[in-house]
Amino acid sequence: MEIYIVQEGDTINSIAEKFGILLSKLISDNGLVEPYSLVVGQTIVIAYPKLSYTVQEGDTLQSIADSFQISVMQLLRNNPELSNREFIYPGETITISYENNKGKFMIIGVAYPYIREDLLKKTLPYLTYLTIFNYRVNKDGQIIESDDDTEMIRIAKSYGVAPLMLLTTLTAQGTPNMEAVYSILLDQNVQEKYVENILRILRTKGLYGIDVTFLYVNIANLYLYVNLVTLLVNRLHAEGFLVFLTINPKLEYTDGEITFEKVDYSALEKIADNITFLSYDWGFSIGPPSQISVITTVSFLEYLVSTMSPENIGIGMPTLGYNWQLPFIAGFTRANSLNFDSAIALAGQVNAVIEYDENTSSSYYYYYDIQIIGEPVLHLVWFKDARGINSSLQKLERYGLNQTAIWNIMYYFAQMWVVINSQYEIEKINNDESLT
Repeated sequence: MEIYIVQEGDTINSIAEKFGILLSKLISDNGLVEPYSLVVGQTIVIAYPKLSYTVQEGDTLQSIADSFQISVMQLLRNNPELSNREFIYPGETITISYENNKGKFMIIGVAYPYIREDLLKKTLPYLTYLTIFNYRVNKDGQIIESDDDTEMIRIAKSYGVAPLMLLTTLTAQGTPNMEAVYSILLDQNVQEKYVENILRILRTKGLYGIDVTFLYVNIANLYLYVNLVTLLVNRLHAEGFLVFLTINPKLEYTDGEITFEKVDYSALEKIADNITFLSYDWGFSIGPPSQISVITTVSFLEYLVSTMSPENIGIGMPTLGYNWQLPFIAGFTRANSLNFDSAIALAGQVNAVIEYDENTSSSYYYYYDIQIIGEPVLHLVWFKDARGINSSLQKLERYGLNQTAIWNIMYYFAQMWVVINSQYEIEKINNDESLT
């Protein structure tokens, strides 16, 4: 796998010819919406198949999988354009395998229950676990379910993916409910209701377990979280359910330095089945303009592996970027989020050149928004492309970490999936992986 940076004068045809890759594969692997309008500085992933096959008359995905002694799921991972197609056609070239010799990799995907079914089916082949962002708890230990996720759970299982309940203490408006946080941490009666309500939903829905999100773990309150997780694990493990934790650590990036509180998370690691560290990105940001997700910074990763076992640690992978208006005015400036495709499309519209920051593994560009009345307004866009994704994976590999969580999978980030899939063997819970 190589990552090519578009230069002045490049075309998608010239890049395909340069690397000896089929044009159709290059466009599909990179999810190119405007393949004939490339942006200088844009990344193009070159994924070389280890083995390819030309479809013959009468072939089906199952017959091809059987011929090569692989699963249909592997074919869908390697050829995502086939995910929502009913037929394959003679003459098509299908990727059978990549080298993906960097070992096994566990991937947790986070999604809301209203994700489009075609998008879900296109993404599930890459996932080990699917955490469903659909449940929030109030101060009385009651769990509120936002939407019906029954079909989502069924589909996930049919793709060999284990569905988990993602439980938060957020309000219906998405803001932290601190009353609920401390009611659950401090009141044993509320804790009992909390656990019973979790178990009722897990049994009814056929979920594999729970992924509890903790937003405010610090040195002072760590013991309260340890007590709660101990209760959850004792009760849920007794019925065969998993207990995952997602922790949003408070990392601050100021003047090129990362600072964070050195919480001893190993106390939680000894109890829970898995811990993921993830910085949530939302639809907007009111903070100062900054690089996308500093959670993979070396100092934080070094601290984690010095206190915890690497095999129990997952690190979040961001998929959203932000468009900032400059100069930044605290309390007034608000940045809107945009995904990778939108960031590239905008760069093309404003004729920007995409730059890359090695220190934070983030891409960025500036542009002026020309106003009809008044002065032009300067904008700064930060986002992740294939370079940032691959750099983050290399850091995880360096520290012996072999799992990530994708926040979130509500759109298909083609470059991210091909970078991961062409290098790693993705773990699946159900090895039979039968699509039913």
